[in-house]
Amino acid sequence: IVEPGATIGANCRIGAYCVIGASVVLGAGVELVNHVVISGLTSIGDGTKIWPFASIGSQPQDLKFRGETTRLEVGKNNMIREYVTMNPGTEGGGGLTRVGDGNLFMMMVHVGHDCVVGSNIVFANSVALGGHAVIGDNAVIGGLAGIHQFCRIGRGAMIGTGASVVNDVIPYGSVVSPRGSLGGLNLVGLKRRGADKDAMNGLRAAYKTLFSGEGTLMERARSLEAEMPDNALVQDVLEFVFAASERSFCTPE
Repeated sequence: IVEPGATIGANCRIGAYCVIGASVVLGAGVELVNHVVISGLTSIGDGTKIWPFASIGSQPQDLKFRGETTRLEVGKNNMIREYVTMNPGTEGGGGLTRVGDGNLFMMMVHVGHDCVVGSNIVFANSVALGGHAVIGDNAVIGGLAGIHQFCRIGRGAMIGTGASVVNDVIPYGSVVSPRGSLGGLNLVGLKRRGADKDAMNGLRAAYKTLFSGEGTLMERARSLEAEMPDNALVQDVLEFVFAASERSFCTPE
């Protein structure tokens, strides 16, 4: 069922029992396998494929929502598996939930209102993102992990299966504890993406400095900023640390 007003791009494939709302925009080559519901002011980027029983763009799960006009933007070439839910933004969060390109959302992943999701991220089965969460590019989120609202996950981070993340995770960090402590760096992910060995060694040294030694975390971060201005990996971490956030940081036990 495609409601009047929906925009359907070239070469889309819409399977049986799908329902497409009047304000939905499907890019070129989008495939909806069957039993997919897309509603609200929602756009789906070129080449994205959505499997059965996904609900994309329905009303946000926020008691403060009063029917204001808000949006969900999903980028290109995403794979959205069975029972995935994605909600649009809310007035209090800027009115937009945004998903980048080339992501894999395995079965039963939830993307809450006002989330900002980057590109080339793997969300394993039953991951839940609370509202306003920010997930950086190339992260990997293990199955059944929960990301607290307003938390930021830095680019290239690895969140272990079942972790409950209640604080910000630095870029390239590896979270292993069920309560979400920092267990080191995601060096395997960096190696797979061809990161420079010297840069990774510098990152390891910076990690030790950042989370140990004298002074506050911010003071140690400022010292690293001056010591390693040419290490892009370290600068990624420092940019993340200095950015505004409503949460504290996930740290080693």
